Amino acid sequence: MSQPERKKSKEKKPLKIEIRLSGSGGQGMILAGVILAEAAAIYEGKNAVQTQSYGPEARGGASKSEVIISDTEILYPKTSRLDYLLALNQVSCDKYARDLKDNGLLIVDQDAVEHLPIVKVVSLPLVRTAREEVGKAVTTNIVSLGALVGLSGVVSREALRKAVLSRVPKGTEQLNLKALKLGFKLADEHQDKVTEL
Repeated sequence: MSQPERKKSKEKKPLKIEIRLSGSGGQGMILAGVILAEAAAIYEGKNAVQTQSYGPEARGGASKSEVIISDTEILYPKTSRLDYLLALNQVSCDKYARDLKDNGLLIVDQDAVEHLPIVKVVSLPLVRTAREEVGKAVTTNIVSLGALVGLSGVVSREALRKAVLSRVPKGTEQLNLKALKLGFKLADEHQDKVTEL
């Protein structure tokens, strides 16, 4: 093998991770996307973009946030083939699961998503954990982020913690840190329960 060929084979492929967070309006998916992008860009020095869309209803309509994290320049800000999909309801799962890469991971709320596509999936009690263990269903987005990062490692837990603290409303920091820790705990407990259907 010549010197240039050897050098080429050692070159690392650039990191590019595409993530979609989806659910109903009012579940905080937009804020979750902003927090995740901030964790990557500000606290880890990676390139990150975040885009969003939501239905016409303020609460209850469809909502999605997309995040791309890369160690190189991001030329197009929209996702095309997802590495990770978080779906907090059946509609989101049905609509977006087909956008997953072959080895992509689907993370669903186990109480809201009953019909699962044939993909690698982990089903977690995200809304129930927020409602029953944190005491506020509104923290579902933070529980979900903790679970996503705990399962994927797309950013460090510490970077996510810092981004959460910088973005949540003043006076809710401790509540949101509790939600984040519970999300990490869910990921740790279910790391070996990722199933391929």
